[in-house]
Amino acid sequence: MLNYDRLYHSNQNINLYSSPDLQELVTQVAGGLCLQVLSDLPDPLADIQKPIQVQLLADAYVGYLNPIDRHKLIAIASEDLDAYRPLALTRSEIESRIDQAIAFAKVAMACPNEYLWGGTVAPNYDCSGLVQAAFGSVGVQLPRDSYQQEAFLEPIEIAKLEPGDLIFFGSTTKTNHVAIYLGAGQYIHSSGKDSGRNGIAIDCLAGGDPIASKYAAQIRGAGRINHCYQGVWQAAAF
Repeated sequence: MLNYDRLYHSNQNINLYSSPDLQELVTQVAGGLCLQVLSDLPDPLADIQKPIQVQLLADAYVGYLNPIDRHKLIAIASEDLDAYRPLALTRSEIESRIDQAIAFAKVAMACPNEYLWGGTVAPNYDCSGLVQAAFGSVGVQLPRDSYQQEAFLEPIEIAKLEPGDLIFFGSTTKTNHVAIYLGAGQYIHSSGKDSGRNGIAIDCLAGGDPIASKYAAQIRGAGRINHCYQGVWQAAAF
């Protein structure tokens, strides 16, 4: 549900945390994105000195904002709300944007970066954050986490992969990693510090070195993006 009196957009990148203790980054808000305040707080926000629970509208993700960042939130006038709604694209329209989404990921790889749990803005990303940012850069909104992305996409066989499809990795019960298929048996992803490449890299489906082979052994399946995720906007009518 949207609370139209508590909607804001960010004028800068903002870190959101998993709990009010503000210890673990859970996601990031890129400048210009829309969110709503969930905490029962008085106005104005400028007076608030405690963590603020917020929800991103585009992907429905919830986190806590450090009160020192409250000045980065700008109230949205009701007449401007529709400008923040995710696009409703057809598969054909999404296909026309895939090359640009892949180019975004490759540019991100070319910049100095490292893996950041919760990272969704440059230069440091986690796996699903890179995927979300790459496609979001061309107006294709996706859910935040890898398992949510897997549930949202149309399942396809690995043998039928096309550039721009997503590859999911993990156990037999749940995905915990995601990558973008590039074609010719290669994919791009941001992998972790302990058992990955500590940042964005291109690897092969068939494996190769120990890291690529580890991921090859954990492939769960793949999915195709046929439409854009609407997040909290799904039920909004205005």
